[in-house]
Amino acid sequence: MKKFIIFGVCVLSSILLNAQEPEYTTKKDTTKLSEITVLGRHTLSNYRQEKTLSSIDDYLEKSNKITMIKRGGYAWEASMNNMNSNQLSVTIDGMQIFGACTDKMDPITSYVDVSNLEKVTVQSGQEGTENGHCLGGGIDLQLPTPSFNGSGLKTTADLGYETNGNYKTAGMDMAYSGNTFYINADGIYRKSDNYDAGGNKEVLYSQFEKYNISLQSGYKLNENESLDANVIYDRATDVGYPALPMDVSLAEALIASVSHNYQNDSTFIKSLETKLYFNTITHIMDDSKRPIVPIRMDMPGWSDTYGFYSKATIKKNNHNMLVNLNGFYNKSLAEMTMYPNNPNESPMFMYTWPDIRTLYTGLYVKDAIAINALETLSASIRMGFHQNKIAKAAGVESLQIFYPNITDSKNRLLTSFSGNYQLKKELFDVALGVGYGERAPTVSEGYGFYLFNSFENFDYIGNPNLKNEKALEANFNANFHKNNLHLGVETSYFHIMNYIIGTINPALSTMTIGANGVKMYGALAHASIFDVYLNASYQLSKPFSINGSLGYNYGTGSNNKPLPFIKPFSYLTEINYATIRFNAALQLEGNGNQSQYSSFYGEDETPGYAVINANFGNVFYNHTNKIVLKYGVENLLDTNYSSYADWNNIPRQGRNFYINLSYILP
Repeated sequence: MKKFIIFGVCVLSSILLNAQEPEYTTKKDTTKLSEITVLGRHTLSNYRQEKTLSSIDDYLEKSNKITMIKRGGYAWEASMNNMNSNQLSVTIDGMQIFGACTDKMDPITSYVDVSNLEKVTVQSGQEGTENGHCLGGGIDLQLPTPSFNGSGLKTTADLGYETNGNYKTAGMDMAYSGNTFYINADGIYRKSDNYDAGGNKEVLYSQFEKYNISLQSGYKLNENESLDANVIYDRATDVGYPALPMDVSLAEALIASVSHNYQNDSTFIKSLETKLYFNTITHIMDDSKRPIVPIRMDMPGWSDTYGFYSKATIKKNNHNMLVNLNGFYNKSLAEMTMYPNNPNESPMFMYTWPDIRTLYTGLYVKDAIAINALETLSASIRMGFHQNKIAKAAGVESLQIFYPNITDSKNRLLTSFSGNYQLKKELFDVALGVGYGERAPTVSEGYGFYLFNSFENFDYIGNPNLKNEKALEANFNANFHKNNLHLGVETSYFHIMNYIIGTINPALSTMTIGANGVKMYGALAHASIFDVYLNASYQLSKPFSINGSLGYNYGTGSNNKPLPFIKPFSYLTEINYATIRFNAALQLEGNGNQSQYSSFYGEDETPGYAVINANFGNVFYNHTNKIVLKYGVENLLDTNYSSYADWNNIPRQGRNFYINLSYILP
């Protein structure tokens, strides 16, 4: 029955693609997103979004380049261009923020919610270095821009429910805007029990509960200047991670900033934003709710960051420049206490991150030159100074066991640059780009001490002597537009030098009971990653449209072994119906069999899968008020499956009915 329905969807898609050409413009292709507008309480006008109360993780997965690595039902880790978060630059409104978990259970995206954000900017490769050094790309979770439009008070209330996991969401947003003052306050609450995989199989330890509140205010000094302040508080408790041996009792973040904004179209500097910010994160792992463990452990971690940036835009003749001077100081500390089952034995304590202090300052410059009305040439460069320092003497002494000659500090110079040529004509556009980038090792890669990786079942030890990871990049994309038809191709290739990855040291003993051994961070001489995506959309008639995407990825190291977490063949097709007050969509998405898996790095073969989703939306008006209703079903056929990005093959959610209701008072 499942195969018959999937076949029917494919046949219907083929029929629609060959339908007669109507007179209507193509709506935005949701399978290819470089800038994602977050359709939460700030921008509910576009009701075609599948869920108005989706998490940020759900939004990010709409980009071809991004895949979310799942360890449970909460706090997924973003990977881009088949590179993990270590190789990305992930920021919140340009602010650097670093997780406090040695096991990546608290990615940066987990500390904001749709209520905080206006949009998410996704830039591939070296195009993503505006806020920091990276190889795979940059993700900037952007807060709403200051608003002094005098619109008065606006209020929005949201409710959401999903059957799978008894998942409940509620939120409220209040915003006042005057001519010289504005203030926004919002909050959102999420709670889920254990979810069910396909076939009503409960996935234990997949529950979570969180709330997020934020306050944003601003004051207009004059026609060209304003002051802005933001505070975000995010707290998650009782977070289960079924793919890991431990859960999280607390993940808490406080993010605060003040900024000065200047805008004047008649001056050489068109805009100047200067921001000071601070954020602090507390993350506590424990296994107290697991019934059987070899040894009880507490693993708290803390991360504090102080930073600044000053961004200026300059327009002169055919030049459009962006300059960003930024810097930060971060303190990362994590520890582990093991409690033996024998009460006569003493607990064992050690630092897993021995109070690492990171200091960075850098300069980013980008110039987009309009050659003529059709052609643009752009170039960017980022240069920075990066320093790590081990503040705990015990941390230095522990690492000197493995690296006798290391000192307590390490200085690095980092350089990145890119160039891009773009041609835009009426029927097509083409872009070619090249780039070179460097990144410093992360705190875990450089200074982690016996960090257990449950995916590979190895303990990991950092290496302060690692060289900078470097990448050469080439990318190409082209789009063809003809009446209601859009065709596109995008591809990129990365040649990565000093590819940081773990290597087995058979001489060392494990710390974790049951681990297969110990790996120390080292580097392959080089690695290669390639991807290509084909995108298509067609407006069948005024209400009907169809779009789809096909993707292929490949990655291998200098040891001739596949790299881990390389996305297999993927596909997506959507049939959409939309009018002014109603929309509906039927979606088929899936991956092929993961034949090029990396058993050397702990992967096994993941079978292919196909999932069908359906979503609907209505808009109702009550005088000047608006009601947005979203509802649908995910995994319609209740398929039991997992993808290559699911940690330890944890199964994904089975059939799930959902409903979101938003009430907007203008």
